[in-house]
Amino acid sequence: MANNNNICRLNCQKAAMRCLRLARNLSSSEHKKLVYEGWILYDTGHREEAIARADESISIQRSFEAFFLKAYILADTSLGSESSYVIQLLEEAIRCPSDGLRKGQALNNLGSIYVDCGKLDEATNCYMNALEIKHTRAHQGLARIHFLRNQRKAAYDEMSKLIEKACSNASVYENRSEYCDGLMAKNDLNMATRLDPLRTYPYRYRAAVLMDEQKDNEAIKEVSKAIAFKPDLQMLHLRAAFYESIGDLKSAVCDCEAALCLEPNHIDTLDLYNKARGT
Repeated sequence: MANNNNICRLNCQKAAMRCLRLARNLSSSEHKKLVYEGWILYDTGHREEAIARADESISIQRSFEAFFLKAYILADTSLGSESSYVIQLLEEAIRCPSDGLRKGQALNNLGSIYVDCGKLDEATNCYMNALEIKHTRAHQGLARIHFLRNQRKAAYDEMSKLIEKACSNASVYENRSEYCDGLMAKNDLNMATRLDPLRTYPYRYRAAVLMDEQKDNEAIKEVSKAIAFKPDLQMLHLRAAFYESIGDLKSAVCDCEAALCLEPNHIDTLDLYNKARGT
């Protein structure tokens, strides 16, 4: 049974929901049906009901899917004091029969929680165990640990191992760029754009570098490329700030107004808007 985290890699919520409903309707066992219902409820904003479905499924049969569902909901909503309980749930999931793909995902999630709790040795063990069952994304977790230990070169090398296994994945190049500077970072982000032109971070990075180099018009053109396909708050605010810095207050006001249509109470944009208007 595929969990919803994998199904949603379709990057289409409607398709993911159709898959879940079809799987629920075709399910031959009650405990699996409850898990599918839990994912559906969670994805539609009914958190408590989703947890109740996971608990009911566990009461019928202890399964990887039910423990993973409950852990995922609790971790995704708010960890805080619940982190130890989420760890316990994921450990229960890993002890249940399942395939390598799902156990690798659980180990990877467990590693992430350990990192958030500052338990880097425990996180490293999780990621290494995930790699042993071919969960290549664990390289990303190990890179994060290296970085937190001030081992930036080791973090870069770890991401390079992932790129060898996922060379056509734009997000991997984007992530590796965080562990290098200058031309190396620029090359990684250019590759990310070639692989997926609709990722906005590379445009923001290149625009910021151009502004630092006092290439104002080129910076504005770069961020405008991203706004052309994704006019979100962050991109509009950034371009407004660029316009304001070169004295094009009319354009800055225009971008601020567009950004405030998306989020009327965004403090930084309101401040920039008032500054550009001279109020």
